[in-house]
Amino acid sequence: MSNQYEFKSRLLPYLLVLPQMVIVVVFFFWPSAQAIWQSFFLQDPFGGRLIFVGIDNYLKLFFDPSSSYVDSFQVSIIFALAVTSLSMCLSLFLAVQVNRKMKLSTFYKTMLIWPYAVATMVAGVLWLFMFNPNVGVIAWLLKHQLGIEWQHLLNTNQALLLITMAASWKQISYNFVFFLAGLQSVPADLVEAAAIDGAGPVRRFWTIVFPLLSPTTFYLLVMNLVYGFFETFPIVHQVTAGGPGKSTSILVYKVWRDGVINLDLGGSSAQSVILMILVIGLTVIQFRFIERRVNY
Repeated sequence: MSNQYEFKSRLLPYLLVLPQMVIVVVFFFWPSAQAIWQSFFLQDPFGGRLIFVGIDNYLKLFFDPSSSYVDSFQVSIIFALAVTSLSMCLSLFLAVQVNRKMKLSTFYKTMLIWPYAVATMVAGVLWLFMFNPNVGVIAWLLKHQLGIEWQHLLNTNQALLLITMAASWKQISYNFVFFLAGLQSVPADLVEAAAIDGAGPVRRFWTIVFPLLSPTTFYLLVMNLVYGFFETFPIVHQVTAGGPGKSTSILVYKVWRDGVINLDLGGSSAQSVILMILVIGLTVIQFRFIERRVNY
């Protein structure tokens, strides 16, 4: 029976939590509150005059054709869903293969995990060089071996495909670690019993293994969607810079461009608020409805 411990001082637990709470308040709650406040104003980018405009910044995003916000919204949803689906499916497949008893399994695990140590912007640079139309190795193979003219700076579909592959490659290692840990926790006797009953490998996986991975899958679904919406700015910035045109300008990149480059602080803040609400809403929906199908 485990021992129960209690703090003798009532103040000590709060002191232990204080550093983390300070970080959360300073780097999350305060910037969020400031973004909400700025979204109701037109602001001089040099810190001068403020003009209260109410919800005009929000209305301009959706009803002003020159803002191209609706296009960025659509691209962001497609991009986030593509990155989530591709990275999770590939990482699950790799985890299943590595989980089998095989030679050099430790080496394979290490090779599959190390990309997570690569910075997101560095990952973007790697993929940019590989697919560079002039000096890229893969671009050269596509052109001279398969007859595919690779010009991601001119072709919108190729640009979106490239940033999707780069962002997915960066996230595969993260998903792989969790899927592998989940697979190793599946009771072997259940799988062996199903094999004795005549179930094939595919049926054993979908009827026994995958349902037991539902908590891990649910967690990764949430984290990958947040990653697709929030954490892929360095890849987009480095690989396509939102181009060609604005075809790969996802929401988080558009927030930066409008705020830093175009100096539209009110519009940029309004976009930040909408993006924050979107991600919170997606997370709430997942926990409210999808979690019911999770078996713990």
